[in-house]
Amino acid sequence: MTTPVSSLPETGRTNPRTPSRGWFGQILRRLHFYAGIFVGPFILIAALSGALYAISPQIEKVVYADELTTQATGPALPLADQVAAATTYTGGGETISAVRPAPEPGTTTRVMFEDPNLDESESRAIFIDPTTAEVKGDLTVYGSSGSLPLRTWVDQLHRSLHLGDVGRYYSELAASWLGIIAVAGLCLWVLRARRARNASAMLRPNMKHKGLRRTFSWHASVGVWAAIGMLFLSATGITWSQLGGDNVTKLRAALDWSTPAVSTDLDRESAVGESGAGGQAGHEGHAGHEGHEGHDDGAHMGQSGAADTGGIDPGDFDMTLAMARDINVNTGLVEILPPADADSAWVVQEIQRSFPTEVDAVAIDAYTMEITDRVDFSDYGFASKLARWGIDMHMGTMFGLANQIVLVVLAIAIASMVVWGYVMWWQRRPKHDPSKKFGVTPVRGALTKASWWSVAAVALVAVGIGVFLPMVGISLVGFLIVDGVLAMWARRRSRR
Repeated sequence: MTTPVSSLPETGRTNPRTPSRGWFGQILRRLHFYAGIFVGPFILIAALSGALYAISPQIEKVVYADELTTQATGPALPLADQVAAATTYTGGGETISAVRPAPEPGTTTRVMFEDPNLDESESRAIFIDPTTAEVKGDLTVYGSSGSLPLRTWVDQLHRSLHLGDVGRYYSELAASWLGIIAVAGLCLWVLRARRARNASAMLRPNMKHKGLRRTFSWHASVGVWAAIGMLFLSATGITWSQLGGDNVTKLRAALDWSTPAVSTDLDRESAVGESGAGGQAGHEGHAGHEGHEGHDDGAHMGQSGAADTGGIDPGDFDMTLAMARDINVNTGLVEILPPADADSAWVVQEIQRSFPTEVDAVAIDAYTMEITDRVDFSDYGFASKLARWGIDMHMGTMFGLANQIVLVVLAIAIASMVVWGYVMWWQRRPKHDPSKKFGVTPVRGALTKASWWSVAAVALVAVGIGVFLPMVGISLVGFLIVDGVLAMWARRRSRR
């Protein structure tokens, strides 16, 4: 059975004097419409760039095959030799921030150095053939994921449009509104389904319709299937944002949902007669490399004849890795972090983001060869595990190729809904008035037809969302002001 025209979203042609069919549906349509119009362009870019980011690991393997792989065969050399080769290549003037041993035969080891000329969270990575200690490449890597330049560029496009803080605020605005648009659209679908005699038919597009009806059918049916994915991407995306993300962090801390962190603090009074002040606070299992400084006090110099590694004994990389393997590090994807100073411990942590999650970490005192702290993923609280899994699924690493395919399909669906939304806006234009290029907006004033407690409930929800998601609150206030001004202007014109 075909859906009557009246069941389609309001186009603004409704006489304000006629009885309302429900203030809630009207305000949802207006909210869904305006949010989609203004936030739609970035959502479109974010969806397409997100799809590209999801498949970027495969692209990296092709583009950077020379740096990531090696044809040499045979047993791997000690990490000490590989680190020495990388240090010799750089000239010995840079501090090692982390080492990622080759995870499997045929791949290279990454020796990462701090570089003051790079941006925050970036480091210089020297790729070493573990069999021959030959330098295979020299690239800039970003963040805890170790993104290479191509994926980093896509990531920055996805997060900020390469516009710095301005782009990040716009990104946060879009991520915040994406969830609201999804909820509003889902509620509109439910309201429409309750009036339809065959609601199940609304779960798929009706190809018998033409024009606006067909576009709306595609938009609504695809939207109801993609709504859960949109809510997931919005919720996890907000954790990276500046304002809303800070509130999420505070909420997790207040509820004791923070991610456990391995402590690197050491007490040196009994060992070397120094106070334990100034150590590094600790490393979270998913933290980046920034903030790690090599020994510069000469307290633990390298072996005779070894390359200058900033006071770090290259053999300690082998020792700490072997010790960690005996404790809780049992995956091939591992990162070794040298201590920040003489009063800090080494950290060896798993960096496997696929399921089953492997992010165990251990802190080691290289002087006494003792384990000073350890954190296992099994020790994470349920909320911390959900946060870890949510981030990994958002990035497409949790379930490998299947996760990537789902993200690409979801991104295409979101991008399509944005396009369909703008097409519907154009298709709803009044045919009798050529001067109007787009459709009329849904009617305003829905709240004036609601009870006082309904208005209070809407206001309470809006304030709550606005406080937790500041960019939504700011934009919502701006929208109400502009909408009110336009309403006054329209009333004055109608009186003339």
